[in-house]
Amino acid sequence: MNEIIKEIEQEQLKAEIQDFAVGDTVKVYGKIKEGNRERVQVFEGTVLKRQGGSNRETFTVRKISNGVGVEKTWPLHSPNVEKIEVVRKGKVRRAKLNYLRDRVGKKAKVKELVR
Repeated sequence: MNEIIKEIEQEQLKAEIQDFAVGDTVKVYGKIKEGNRERVQVFEGTVLKRQGGSNRETFTVRKISNGVGVEKTWPLHSPNVEKIEVVRKGKVRRAKLNYLRDRVGKKAKVKELVR
């Protein structure tokens, strides 16, 4: 039974995924369905966490919109996520950046990784 589930999950995986990590600033191109129309909306923010594995993997992106923090959790292999574009790499020492929720302004920034 376990092998059957693994085969089904393998079919649902996306072929190519942009390589990104926690702390990176990304643009997520998500498909939005309004009635019978479908359009692509961009959500740009900092990746707070990545969790799960295989086709169940999700990532959470946070941005500040009109002074209010907005977080959105996206399934990585979802057909509603058209593409993920890395704007800049972040330098962090944690797997989950939950402490950013309490910070405002310059304190809420993540240092850029310079290579």
